Amino acid sequence: MATKTPKQIVQELNEYIIGQDEAKKAVAIALYNRYRRMQMPKAMQRDVTPKNLLMAGPTGVGKTEIARRLADIVSAPFVKVEATKFTEVGYVGRDVESMIRDLVRVAVQMEEKDQHERVRPQAEKTANKQLVKLLVPGIKRDRRENQMQEMMQLLSGQFNQDQNQADDEEVTDEIRNQRLTVAEQLDKGLLEDREVTIEVEDSGRSNPMGDMMGQMGIDMSSMLSDMLPKRKVKRTMKVRDAREVLIQQAASKLVDNDQINQRAIERTENNGIIFIDEIDKITAGNKKTSGEVSREGVQRDILPIVEGSTVQTKYGPVSTDHILFIAAGAFAESKPSDLIPELQGRFPIRVELNALTKEDFVRILKDPTNSLLKQYIALLKADGVKLIFTQEAIDKIAQIAFDVNQGTDNIGARRLATILEKLLEDVLYEGPDMNIGEITITQAYVEEKLSDIITNKDLTKFIL
Repeated sequence: MATKTPKQIVQELNEYIIGQDEAKKAVAIALYNRYRRMQMPKAMQRDVTPKNLLMAGPTGVGKTEIARRLADIVSAPFVKVEATKFTEVGYVGRDVESMIRDLVRVAVQMEEKDQHERVRPQAEKTANKQLVKLLVPGIKRDRRENQMQEMMQLLSGQFNQDQNQADDEEVTDEIRNQRLTVAEQLDKGLLEDREVTIEVEDSGRSNPMGDMMGQMGIDMSSMLSDMLPKRKVKRTMKVRDAREVLIQQAASKLVDNDQINQRAIERTENNGIIFIDEIDKITAGNKKTSGEVSREGVQRDILPIVEGSTVQTKYGPVSTDHILFIAAGAFAESKPSDLIPELQGRFPIRVELNALTKEDFVRILKDPTNSLLKQYIALLKADGVKLIFTQEAIDKIAQIAFDVNQGTDNIGARRLATILEKLLEDVLYEGPDMNIGEITITQAYVEEKLSDIITNKDLTKFIL
């Protein structure tokens, strides 16, 4: 985990999320406490549990975004789950444990990416050598007399496909010279658009039985793949694309998968973040769910995961003792105290996120690194159109979004996406055929395009 101080974490969150300073501060402290824990004596580390958070606030105010960006900042494994996903299962714990298996899977992918980047220079050299041989193939030999020998090697587990393929071809001096020329052209990037046919592993169809066994911590697919040779299919693609495929294949042979799995488990246990959304939907205080035993059963299933337990996964056993859990909900028809007492105790930090104001909408449109206005400006730039928004237009868009939220369901910042899509509908449609270099969105244009939303009191058709 990258060691950033709470202030630095909040500064980075501010680049993407407007307002909600209390929530940002709380998550930053909770995250930095992990670093503090790792500096403690080993004997004490085990007893220092994460300070899990419970966020309460209306939809669209930044709860999910805070958790997701938090994980990005420190390169931590992150998954988001909905508490309602587990309602049909009730007291059965297997589905609840799937959130841990999903988290480990993310950690494995992150660790694989890191390890592949480490061996990439060596893998790229191997891939380029393979490309040279594919672009200038050798003379095929008659392999009939070697079939029996290959079969015996396959049965004994000593079959080396790459070596046998190399032995199948004869390389003359002319071919050798051609390969040297092609290798030079590859290094200079002169053959990137040339097509080449390569063999790739057939991903095959998803096996429902294998998925089911994986949910129980048994990796049947890996067991079978170790016993049977992998089926390969031929694909024709450009050299630049083929190189990436060959690099991945070569990198897979250079890394230690067992080490990747072990590091991924450690990464999950020490740095993992699980965001449990809609936790208010499984409280007994909710009018729609009151009296449904299964909802309280889900809470009791979640409890041991949050308290700390060991979950079996296909990569190995994973301890949840130090995984950071962030729960969130609108709590419009219930309150955090409606959760069972044991679960409440496992979320000691409570933060309330505020509803967004018109001023917040203005800042959301302009300030974040990936703001909606910047996204639309970049989209139109692809058509050679320079899109400009006046300050008055931005203020009007923010006011309309705020008013619609007040008059109908309040969906927070998500309302801005609905408003902007309606506002820019014609510009996005006509963009590719426009010869105008610059378009300015003024307040008058906003009022004209969104007149239906402004004047029509029945706003139901504008709800997402």
